Amino acid sequence: MGKFVAGKFLQYVIVIILMVTLNFLLPRVMPGNPLVFLAGEDVGFMSSAEKEAILEKHGLNDSIVQQYGTYLKNIFTGEFGFSYQQKRPIIELLKERLPWTILLSGLGLVLSTIIGVLFGTISAWKRGTKTDVNLLTMFMFLSAMPSFWVGMILVSVFSVQLGWLPVFGAESAWSNLKGMDRFIDIVKHLILPLTTLVLISVTSTFMIMRYSMLNVLGEDYIMIAKAKGVKEKVIRYKHAMRNALLPVATVFMLSLGFTLGGATVIETVFAYPGVGRLMFESVLSRDYPLIQATFLIITFSVVIANFLADLIYPFLDPKVGRHNG
Repeated sequence: MGKFVAGKFLQYVIVIILMVTLNFLLPRVMPGNPLVFLAGEDVGFMSSAEKEAILEKHGLNDSIVQQYGTYLKNIFTGEFGFSYQQKRPIIELLKERLPWTILLSGLGLVLSTIIGVLFGTISAWKRGTKTDVNLLTMFMFLSAMPSFWVGMILVSVFSVQLGWLPVFGAESAWSNLKGMDRFIDIVKHLILPLTTLVLISVTSTFMIMRYSMLNVLGEDYIMIAKAKGVKEKVIRYKHAMRNALLPVATVFMLSLGFTLGGATVIETVFAYPGVGRLMFESVLSRDYPLIQATFLIITFSVVIANFLADLIYPFLDPKVGRHNG
């Protein structure tokens, strides 16, 4: 087991080095001039000396090697610098946006997993019946719908037509609500983006659970339990579903790594102030430090989630644990 952990750790260290390097290089090979966003549209009227001064101030006049060295130093010290566009420390922006992303993406992941597991179990148990066909059709239809389209439909119906829910944001601006009033306001703003996220992401869990359940239902111990007259609900949920959860648990851990990256399209459609929308804004403005910081968070969260999944998997599946031991 120790060799297994050490080997996996070394693999992920190499992955992190590669991803950190790519994270540094990608913004610099993107088209566009950062001077436009640093100095505004009047950059064309600036002298060469003024342009050089701006580049020098932000470290963009250094060689690529020097910039990379500074970049690595900042990673280890936790200093992400200032946002070109928003003129604020990046760490402050991340502290503001991360809680909203964790709320939306984390809750969306939990709900889509629960719904997918339950309906996947039912579909597999009713294999070949009308219930199974209807569930397959419904979830395949959901998977084919673009997230921005779903979001706009929900907004047009529940916000514009019915006026039940807010159109955008995470809470009402300048409302100064507190206590339970603020909680209710946040929940109202959360409903539409959360519903959109669950609708577009639940199909993958449903399909994985259904396939896993079908495999489990063919095992001998299920047949023996049926022959003994064990109640259908006990066989379905205690024996079959519990043993079919392993692939879902693995996918859940891997998806957990993307939680901090937010749901970029959904956050943009609903103007939800999460990390995904922050990343989208940083790419549009060629805000190099902000691009690097947001992608870095996603990279580390995904790698850590994968590493944890590798550590937990042997405990979930005894056969893997014995093999690695």
